[in-house]
Amino acid sequence: MFEITYHKKIVDDISAISSVHKNAIRKAIEEKLSSNPEFFGKPLQFSLAGLRSLRVGDYRIVFQLKKKEVFVILITHRSVVYALADKRV
Repeated sequence: MFEITYHKKIVDDISAISSVHKNAIRKAIEEKLSSNPEFFGKPLQFSLAGLRSLRVGDYRIVFQLKKKEVFVILITHRSVVYALADKRV
């Protein structure tokens, strides 16, 4: 099992998401990221190399693996996720 930790701005990210999507995101984090993040997360490229992304509907969870820890950096809509992730890293 991987330990899940969150960026300090994740609270702001979550507050902007509808409750239906929040539940799907929570479930994806609990079931996929905590068990096997390398399998479920897609590696990112270029300026975001070293990070991974998990797709949950139209939302993306951007995270970084650190040994047995998953550090969630950003959760937001797919249309803006990579531009925001670049600023948050």
